[in-house]
Amino acid sequence: MGPTETLEDFYKNKLNWLPENLGQDIGHFNVFRKEDFQKHHKAPLKYSRRDFYKISLFRGKAIYHYADKSIEVDGTSLLFFNPQVPYTIEALTDEGTGYFCIFKESFFTEMLRSNMHDLPMFAVSGRPSYSLNNVQQEYVSAVFEKMLDEIKSDYKFKYDLLRNYVTELIHYALKVSPIETLYQHTDANSRLTSVFTELLERQFPIESPSQRFTLRSAKDYAEQLAVHVNHLNRAIRQTTGKTTTAHIFERLTGEAIALLKHTNWNISEISYCLGFDEPAHFNNFFKKQTSNTPSIYRVV
Repeated sequence: MGPTETLEDFYKNKLNWLPENLGQDIGHFNVFRKEDFQKHHKAPLKYSRRDFYKISLFRGKAIYHYADKSIEVDGTSLLFFNPQVPYTIEALTDEGTGYFCIFKESFFTEMLRSNMHDLPMFAVSGRPSYSLNNVQQEYVSAVFEKMLDEIKSDYKFKYDLLRNYVTELIHYALKVSPIETLYQHTDANSRLTSVFTELLERQFPIESPSQRFTLRSAKDYAEQLAVHVNHLNRAIRQTTGKTTTAHIFERLTGEAIALLKHTNWNISEISYCLGFDEPAHFNNFFKKQTSNTPSIYRVV
């Protein structure tokens, strides 16, 4: 897995230039047509995190490897990516078209920033892909065209307008999404489960063999959240139907599969960074969780 890609990396490696205000940390925003961008950049994206958000309208066929999932899209899709989750794009056709915009979290107001991680498209375990029909893709395309026009304008408050356009894309995705995908925290147990999930996801992705997963037990998380371990276990089981340990093991297994698929690290390195003292312990854990050996997930 590659190191986290910064905005500076994005502009240097893919466009060979840097915006003048990039280092000012004022909530950078930019928008591109995919066709124009591809003229400058032909290399495939690496499987890694970015330090910025990305929203993309993609027309064509591709596989998005996102965290420990692989999502095949065919047709028109609205895709959302956040800085916490690594991803890469495996194009299946050469004629992919569309748009994308990139922005830092500080581009938004404080109120929206505080709610972003609860939105289904930006939640770590949420849904990043939304299929669009012809009418919906025309609507979203029009929003991106407005962004392209506005980013070139001299209007004093153009970034306020651009913020509104990004918010419009978020709400439009929520409108076209089935209602059951929306996240609602209705009680204290749900809120505690949400905080636990966020803390669990902060441990990932593992980006180098020297990084180590350390919060491995329900007790570890209870101490971090300043609650009794029995209270944490009860809240998570009542909210999700699964134990705290089951959530930890599932996420650990998902990360192991991602590392096996997308890095060239050996089994010893992977077992160490996932918190296992011996490769044999990792092999036993992995086989118990998946009924397979780690080597079966190696891409030859």
